[in-house]
Amino acid sequence: MDEAELRDLIPGVLAALVHRGADFATAEDAVQEALIRAVEAWPTQRPDDLKGWLITTAWRRFLDLARADVARRRREIRVYTEPPPGPSTQTDDTLQLYFLCAHPSLAPASAVALTLRAVGGLTTRQIAQAYLVPDATMAQRISRAKRTVSDARLDRPGDLRTVLRVLYLVFNEGYGGDVDLAAEAIRLARQLTATTDDVEVAGLLALFLLHHARRPARTRADGRLVPLADQDRGLWQRDLIAEGVAVLQAALARDRLGEYQAQAAIAALHADAQTADETDWVQIVEWYDELVALTNSPVVQLNRAVAVGQADGPQAGLAALADLDPTLPRYLASSAYLHERAGDIATAATLYVDAAAQAQNVAERNHLTLQAATLRQRLSGGEF
Repeated sequence: MDEAELRDLIPGVLAALVHRGADFATAEDAVQEALIRAVEAWPTQRPDDLKGWLITTAWRRFLDLARADVARRRREIRVYTEPPPGPSTQTDDTLQLYFLCAHPSLAPASAVALTLRAVGGLTTRQIAQAYLVPDATMAQRISRAKRTVSDARLDRPGDLRTVLRVLYLVFNEGYGGDVDLAAEAIRLARQLTATTDDVEVAGLLALFLLHHARRPARTRADGRLVPLADQDRGLWQRDLIAEGVAVLQAALARDRLGEYQAQAAIAALHADAQTADETDWVQIVEWYDELVALTNSPVVQLNRAVAVGQADGPQAGLAALADLDPTLPRYLASSAYLHERAGDIATAATLYVDAAAQAQNVAERNHLTLQAATLRQRLSGGEF
């Protein structure tokens, strides 16, 4: 059985149950049980209408669950009628289901977990492993999220920007357990592009593809990080780069620039350079200017300062950095890098040590510690 095909059916099945009156939490449980039955039954007796079979099976299970729970919950379900036989509706409710999972009352971490469960079709254990938390912790997080959205209606318009933000968070979680969250975010973004023609959805997909293309070169065999300038560009996945550039160009041609398109444009310029020295840093700074105008984000301004340091020299980069809040994430690492390029090795070494103490993960901490050690060795050797 094609697991990807099965998972692609989940959003439509879940949305169908909610439209028929099922509360979200019980409906999601019923869909999961229907999937288990599909795995057991389909290899020997594959139905003609896969989605219809899942809807019928999930609905029957929902009725069983609701009837068993009605005394405790004192809630009557709205419809007990068995769905009529015949082919399932082809209406695509995926986008509405995204809106539901990105409910404004949910914390970002809960919205991400619920999206992975309800839209992505991942099990609680898979999500827990990806987040490196106990299964019970993730189960509680998802249960609370489902209760929060249980009374929300699918016919109310949602905020697409919130949905995109949730997908962005999924992608940035990185890789862990037996679920590749970056690859999962790409799969979900592809799914979302099929339900809306919003250019920022295309921009986000392009951004994911262009960043993911560099993944094979991003770490060494021992797990150490490889800075962008030092990466073996022969390991970059050119098929993903080509696809990302094509998606981005089509989005930019519609002349409705958004932040994800601007980020993707920066990633495309990095991907276009055959060597680090050939990177068009002047154009990258121009795109960062666009991105600052769109977001006014301090993190974007920090990244822009580093780009300025590449385009106009490290002193210019340090001047741009001086206007920013030194408590920003990766501020110290950026300052260390620019001081190193400026030839102030002693200051850079100290800043790398301080940055390592604030690192957000082990790989980043080890990289910054190694940078500091390398510079201190150079200093002790009398090279500077």
